[in-house]
Amino acid sequence: MAREINTVGVVGFGTMGAGIVEVLARTGLVVKVVEVDAAGLERGLGHLEHSTTRAVQREKLTAEESAALRGRVSTSLDLGTLADCDLVIEAVPENVGLKAGIFQQLDEVLKPEAIIASNTSSLSITEIGVHTKRPGKVVGLHFFNPTQVLKLVEVVRTVVTEPDVITDVVAFTERLGKSPVVIGDRAGFIANALLFPYLNHAVKMLESKYATREDLDAAMRYGCGYPMGPLALLDLIGLDTAYEILDTMYHQSRNRLHSPAPLLKQMITAGLLGRKSGRGFYTYDGPDSPVVVEDVHTPSEVDTSVQTREVQRVGVIGTGTMATGIAEVFAKRGYDVVLRARGLDKAEKAIGAVRKSLERAVSKGKLSEQDRDAALGRISPAVEFVDLADCDLVVEAVAEEIGIKKEVFAALDEVCKPGAVLATTTSSLPVIEVAAATSRPEDVVGLHFFNPAQVMKLVEVVETISTRADVVATARKICLDLGKHPVHCGDVAGFIVNALLFPYLNDAVKMLEAHYAEADDIDNAMKVGCGLPMGPFSLLDVVGLDVSLAIQRTLYNEFREPGFAPAPLLEHLVTAGRLGRKTGKGFRDYS
Repeated sequence: MAREINTVGVVGFGTMGAGIVEVLARTGLVVKVVEVDAAGLERGLGHLEHSTTRAVQREKLTAEESAALRGRVSTSLDLGTLADCDLVIEAVPENVGLKAGIFQQLDEVLKPEAIIASNTSSLSITEIGVHTKRPGKVVGLHFFNPTQVLKLVEVVRTVVTEPDVITDVVAFTERLGKSPVVIGDRAGFIANALLFPYLNHAVKMLESKYATREDLDAAMRYGCGYPMGPLALLDLIGLDTAYEILDTMYHQSRNRLHSPAPLLKQMITAGLLGRKSGRGFYTYDGPDSPVVVEDVHTPSEVDTSVQTREVQRVGVIGTGTMATGIAEVFAKRGYDVVLRARGLDKAEKAIGAVRKSLERAVSKGKLSEQDRDAALGRISPAVEFVDLADCDLVVEAVAEEIGIKKEVFAALDEVCKPGAVLATTTSSLPVIEVAAATSRPEDVVGLHFFNPAQVMKLVEVVETISTRADVVATARKICLDLGKHPVHCGDVAGFIVNALLFPYLNDAVKMLEAHYAEADDIDNAMKVGCGLPMGPFSLLDVVGLDVSLAIQRTLYNEFREPGFAPAPLLEHLVTAGRLGRKTGKGFRDYS
């Protein structure tokens, strides 16, 4: 028979504890809160007051509902007051000794059938539960911050958790209006196990001065549609919290990708903990403020110290989706465009694709017929490379094969005028290898547009060891003129977006391969728990498993990082021809 859970205890009244208390009280439950001191209770009540007042202002609650909610919450400094609770949720700092001590005390005062849950985001539930005489009634109940908004709750079972306890806890979380995912007891569970290595990787990129904090964050927001960049998210989570989670994961996994970046420890030692201290990777206008203010690391909008090159006429090489998208973007901004293809029929077909895209924009009211005609009038077809001789900028967008790209750049070197900027749209190949096919590697730069180029704002500007400063400045200026958001990075496999994205996707495949969780649960955890636009398996099926495998192999071959080795399951699916949506079958079957 299912347990009746009507009275719930919460131990710990910090930000997370206060959020859990509010969610419980909103559901009509009687909530008893215990803190270590009066100051902690006062702070927690302040959090609750602030949150419910804001909910009233936003008309999410009435004043009467807010008062009733707070009336269901009682506070104490004594764990003994929780004796009649049906369930107690511990939400104290991430310290296994502290949590184990609390569980031991709770075990003494609670009734035998009561469930004890920990809100830990990374520590072993088994290790905490063995300090009680009821390990079968111990579970993990990992809420996500802000608990009032995020629906995901990870319900963590140990090898000794009783099945009926899991059933009752799942029913309880659903009663709270949450989306529970049941998983085993492994460091980081689902969401953090996938999220924190990605965040750690971003810190290591910053640490090595590969890209700026602004460019790392912008790359993931504009390139992947993430709600926050990795460094801004770390500031929100708290650098000390992130360090503890990564350190716990590393000690369990011994995976170097989980080993906290040294920069994290240095910043924590300096008191730079993120938003809560007013400074982290960014500077805020006060402790706990979300408002970023300028500091010594804030870049200037325009670098006037470097002269840029004049660009009026642009060549685009290729006839695929990326090439036609780039041609359309330039033509709409007033540039004359020469679209070069291997045959006149292919060139005309490519211009037809641009026309179709522009007509769609007209039908949606995003473009006037006059502007459509003007843009089309600026695009001329070409077959011979010599037709690109007077272009100020040439953008190559042919197949992602190094041999083909080198042939194109060797041909461009023969015909393009001195001072012309030569750009490649490669997403993963070494730009310097393409540049070496010319006698002017200093004029070659990577311009990685994202698909569809007409919509996606991000462009990765890739500088090789040979690229001249004025070429990089010109590339940036052009991107800004096109209404794009340029981010700068070095010529390293994956640039920024793919270098951060694909190891995370690969980790998700390894998690599925280990039978830790189902694909749907992993996707749901990352969408609901982390606010990502797509779960990893949905995204892999859209990108294409063969493309994903090729990028992951490139990353592994360049960095030789064992954690970057492609998941065997990914290789097997590609071998079996399950490439994702384009073949109708990938991690899921499509009709």
